[in-house]
Amino acid sequence: MGINNLMSKKGKAVKMLCSILLIASMTVSYQSSVFAALTNDFIEESEGKKKEAEDNQKAVEGKLSQVKQMLKEVQNIKSALDQAMVEADAKLEDLNNSVEILNADITKLEEEIATTQAELIVAESVKEKQYYTMKKRIQYMYEKGNKNYIELLFTAGSFSDFLNTAEFVNKISKYDREMLNSYMDTVKDIEEKEAKLLSQEEELNKKHEALTVQLEEVENEMEQKQDAINMYTADINNKEAAIKEYEAYIAEQKAVVEALEAAILAEKKRLAEENKSAITYDGGQFAWPAPNYTRISDEYGERIHPILGTKQFHNGLDMAAPGGSPILAAYDGEVVAADYSATMGNYVMINHGDGLITIYMHASALEVSKGQVVVRGEEIAKVGTTGRSTGNHLHFSVRKDGSYVNPWNFFS
Repeated sequence: MGINNLMSKKGKAVKMLCSILLIASMTVSYQSSVFAALTNDFIEESEGKKKEAEDNQKAVEGKLSQVKQMLKEVQNIKSALDQAMVEADAKLEDLNNSVEILNADITKLEEEIATTQAELIVAESVKEKQYYTMKKRIQYMYEKGNKNYIELLFTAGSFSDFLNTAEFVNKISKYDREMLNSYMDTVKDIEEKEAKLLSQEEELNKKHEALTVQLEEVENEMEQKQDAINMYTADINNKEAAIKEYEAYIAEQKAVVEALEAAILAEKKRLAEENKSAITYDGGQFAWPAPNYTRISDEYGERIHPILGTKQFHNGLDMAAPGGSPILAAYDGEVVAADYSATMGNYVMINHGDGLITIYMHASALEVSKGQVVVRGEEIAKVGTTGRSTGNHLHFSVRKDGSYVNPWNFFS
């Protein structure tokens, strides 16, 4: 073979090798882009499912809140009805006691009526005797007139006999008057006793009727209240059953959301690990590092130091949260420090790229180590009061290009 032929073949081989490398490079690039697209599709799809599950959870939580409010109102109504039943029961007991007392009074009055009726029988008998005697006396006087009195007076043997006879006649007349008066008194006494007994009996009967009406009203009221109580009890049971169903559905949705969050977090973390050397901050919004606790006990800026008592610049936000509650990474990044200092206590520093660093201080426990890649919302520590601290809280600081900046700029 000549040199020219060799050079020609070598050139062809080089060209072929370059072509193969180019194709291989394009294939790898294509596979990488396809994989990245698949990965992004997975994350996007999972986040879509997560949002749908969260929306469903919120809707059910709204319904649950409404049902709980309705349950509370129904329970208050039932409590009021229960109290009304207690009061009505006491009223019924009082009425029953009053009826018993009235029945005793009626029994006593009936005994008095029986006694008075016996007295009336005797009085009627006396009245009849008096009437019969007076009738005979009047008949005799009508038939004889006053001749007997005159004959008695003129047949007296002496003046003394005359006086005695006159006195006798006077006594007979007085006796007649007394008999008449006694008869009239007896009749009056009988009439008064009868009127009194009839009045008392009528009054007691009215009281008895009134109490009977009240008893019926209270019993009807209690029956209505018991029906209402039964209705509200059934309503309470239905609402409690609905609450259990809503809570079960919420728990199910929460489990779905947590599973999707875990899958998204794992995928993001894997991608962050693969691109560890090229960490950059894309300008996204920070996650709140103390979830469920939004009260700020100390703002960013000038303040009087709570321990030293001097005016100092406060380089972060103090988030009031209980000891042991989670601390989350505000954004994707690499842990550049997970250590302890006398001032910061247990602390974590995360590099987010482009000169952006977040610091989490006073933790009770650290859950990450230096060099570890974390993603937004991942738990990195527990709230505590280590270092120079006056109580459980998270001191959260942000540094940009070597200087502290206001953390609020990254939450909105």
